[in-house]
Amino acid sequence: MEDFYTIQGEGFYQGHAAYFIRLGGCDVGCVWCDVKESWDASAHPLIAIDEMARRVKDAGAKIVVVTGGEPAMHDLSSLTQRLKAEGLRTHIETSGVYPLTGHWDWVCFSPKKFKTPHPSVYEEADELKIIVYNKSDFAWAEEFAAVVKPECQLFLQPEWSKEKEMIPLIIDYVKANPRWQVSLQVHKYMNIP
Repeated sequence: MEDFYTIQGEGFYQGHAAYFIRLGGCDVGCVWCDVKESWDASAHPLIAIDEMARRVKDAGAKIVVVTGGEPAMHDLSSLTQRLKAEGLRTHIETSGVYPLTGHWDWVCFSPKKFKTPHPSVYEEADELKIIVYNKSDFAWAEEFAAVVKPECQLFLQPEWSKEKEMIPLIIDYVKANPRWQVSLQVHKYMNIP
């Protein structure tokens, strides 16, 4: 759908320079999705893997984040192989509804209530990022914290449109449950993509 060099705005690698490759296609259907135009994969041009790798290298990036839409609905083996051949760190942001393909240095698993994740993703997750839209999301977050590997980083992030309402609840929850951390979409505060 699009690709660009920017700053990772959320989660464990927040603040790091990263090249984003946003793939078209998603069947999860999050009501709050801020890139609904990514859902229809056929609405976006196909770009050769070599061209994507060239763009990342030309930008001078060291980290490439593959996101969507839902990137795991595609076979990403060839893409990650090519990116790794260029010496790049490969990160993926996924809802986990499909088994992962490819080789990943970092897996950000952000399950959504709209479609059940595939259990194989639990053991792959380096980062669990739960979007907090209402109070019931804390209990839901704990269900996933119980099934990811022990060293997985745990993040609670307010859904952007409910940020002012949810941040105080998230702060209280993290103080009472310090294995969790707060994640904010700082790229939105800085007005960068």
